[in-house]
Amino acid sequence: MNLLPPLKLSAPSNPDALVVNTPVILAPMAGVTNAAFRQLCAEQGAGLYVCEMITARGLVMGDWKTADMLTFADNEVFRSVQTYGADPESIYVAVGILCESFNVSHIDLNFGCPVPKVTRKGGGGALPWKLDLMRAVLKAAVDSADRYGVPVTAKTRIGIDQNHITYRDFGQIAQDVGIAAVCLHGRTVSEYYGGHANWEPIADLVELLDIPVIGNGDIWEASDAVEMVKQTNCAGVEVGRGCLGRPWIFRDLADAMAGKQTLTLPNLGQIAALARRHAQLLIKYRGEQHGMPDFRKHTAWYFKGFPIGGEMRHAFGMVSTLDEYDDLVSQLDPQMEFPEKLLGKARGRTGRAKRVALPDGWLETRSVEGFDMGGAEEHVDGG
Repeated sequence: MNLLPPLKLSAPSNPDALVVNTPVILAPMAGVTNAAFRQLCAEQGAGLYVCEMITARGLVMGDWKTADMLTFADNEVFRSVQTYGADPESIYVAVGILCESFNVSHIDLNFGCPVPKVTRKGGGGALPWKLDLMRAVLKAAVDSADRYGVPVTAKTRIGIDQNHITYRDFGQIAQDVGIAAVCLHGRTVSEYYGGHANWEPIADLVELLDIPVIGNGDIWEASDAVEMVKQTNCAGVEVGRGCLGRPWIFRDLADAMAGKQTLTLPNLGQIAALARRHAQLLIKYRGEQHGMPDFRKHTAWYFKGFPIGGEMRHAFGMVSTLDEYDDLVSQLDPQMEFPEKLLGKARGRTGRAKRVALPDGWLETRSVEGFDMGGAEEHVDGG
């Protein structure tokens, strides 16, 4: 018996816009979820795979770096892109460009970024505090995408901090304007990626809304996803840091959604082969000159926990060609077992809670009137 049914994402004019048979989503991550990594995760079983965040302003202004990020893999059944902006007009135009020029079949909006250079100007995770601007941005995206029958989802956090909770207002407004689903990361903006995710607000939002709610936060193993679904009744799960160096987690997650219990524990040789596949895909889409430097950071995640020594780790972090990589791998014991002590442990970014950088007087009113939102669209991680 399946743990969850397929995830249905509807547009106002297109009720059957998108059906994700495996409701497991690769979260957008800056510098990570490019075409190569998305293809790898799709091969491993991800049901939906979101491109790293594209700024609306960069797309509207014709920035070539922004457009260059919109490369799609051969096996991407759904072209899914997260975009970000604090100006409704820019969002409307950017979403139209994504649908018209890049044939995107799903748009996700970012309202959870905790990066100070964004929040201090009222963007990202700070934006849901301003109800009027939040509604305007959400509606602009839905109205623009609906011209093409494309569904729009939106991702947010619990609130700015524990004293300024926003997720309930966000969910209700999102539903009102036609958002297809909401993804809730179980942390406040002030918590960044530290501590433990709180899944209770995810369950609360499920009860509050009629549209699907997707859960996000601290899914390190397939068993975590199963527990999240049981605790919250969410319609799908989104995985970010949990797949870094472990894209096979999507295979376990796909099995979990189908009602099977799987815990994949590849040995070092199998991981090295999967990492090589990743490098090959990066070379395919970006060329060796750019692909291999991109690959270097992934080696630290792939080989984390294996006793291969600091000198070898450093060498992997400097690799420039596939031949160099193969030479290094040949010096390792391929039968080395997976370090089970890492199961359930956090990967990627962490960090302690800290005060959120906000514009002066930002919390005094729920309206954006009187605030200058210029510059809030700098390109940063999707949060």
